Amino acid sequence: MNKLIVIYDGQCDLCKRSLSWVQKRLTVEAITYQDGDLAKFGLTSAECAKSVYVIDGQRQYKGADAVALLLKKRGNKVLAMLVTASGPLGRWGYLWVANHRSSLLVRTLTRLIRV
Repeated sequence: MNKLIVIYDGQCDLCKRSLSWVQKRLTVEAITYQDGDLAKFGLTSAECAKSVYVIDGQRQYKGADAVALLLKKRGNKVLAMLVTASGPLGRWGYLWVANHRSSLLVRTLTRLIRV
């Protein structure tokens, strides 16, 4: 089994809390894009500032697809299926949250994640 690598925004509270929640059931190597060697993965800071990335062996996932993969591997298959099945709507939702990290809605969501 490949080790999952998650590259995320280490300054985003939602990202940090979500990752802690994932790590309760799934072992991942977590790398903040601010401190990681992104070139090793063929990524840039600009790309990683916009989206979470998950590296699973030779495959790279980003945004909603990365979230769905983490949910599936964590054992939350129904949630993973919902994210995947939502298609463009789910990807739009991910982008909206990523671009509004400091909004009241996202800050409230962050507080609801139990770690």
